[in-house]
Amino acid sequence: MAALQDQVAIITGASRGIGRAVAQTLAAEGAKVVVNYARSGDAAEAVVAQIHQQGGEGIALQADVSQTDQVDTLIQTTLDKWGRIDVLINNAGITRDTLLLRMKPADWQAVIDLNLTGVFLCTRAVAKLMLKQRQGRIVNIASVAGQMGNPGQANYSAAKAGVIGFTKTVAKELASRGVTVNAVAPGFIATDMTGDLSNAEEILKFIPLGRFGQPEEIAGMVRFLAADAAAAYITGQVFNVDGGMVMA
Repeated sequence: MAALQDQVAIITGASRGIGRAVAQTLAAEGAKVVVNYARSGDAAEAVVAQIHQQGGEGIALQADVSQTDQVDTLIQTTLDKWGRIDVLINNAGITRDTLLLRMKPADWQAVIDLNLTGVFLCTRAVAKLMLKQRQGRIVNIASVAGQMGNPGQANYSAAKAGVIGFTKTVAKELASRGVTVNAVAPGFIATDMTGDLSNAEEILKFIPLGRFGQPEEIAGMVRFLAADAAAAYITGQVFNVDGGMVMA
């Protein structure tokens, strides 16, 4: 039997990039997958269509996860469809990069609202359900930027550092009921978000493996934390998938 057979998984920001790869990977493990998106409806439906073609189950649901009412609707629609939520992958995120002295308060707030507050809202919403079930897996997508900083990303780095601290705290709060909370910290991954980098060659000098990662490589770690029986005894941890950029 597949590791996530008949379980329900929500992946935020799943219409492309890392979220898309995670949705496809968890569906392959038997999960009924909610492909959440904010604006890219056609892309999200394409992910669902591919899941169906491979014999899986999935639906696309629109929600801006930085908005409480939309998160509540996302959760309720999922429950109306399948009656439970077993896995939450907090992946939705944006960048608004510029140097600190040029950063507008609106650009700071937009990144904090989606990348950090969105994680809080979605986690809070599913935590009650998982505590009642006495089981659940939550995986938050952080970033090496939240560990080592990155010029031009004060907002993004702060949000991702916040995700790491949030992960550790919530892991302690939910552990007694069998709910695990972990984070994955990608390095530079070949997605739309990194596709326009003008300094790619310079960045590669700081990656010991000498290449950007692929979304499927992040999805593999997420799959382990969300589905593997061995991960049941892992909580409050941050797993770097970064080609060796950050070595603690």
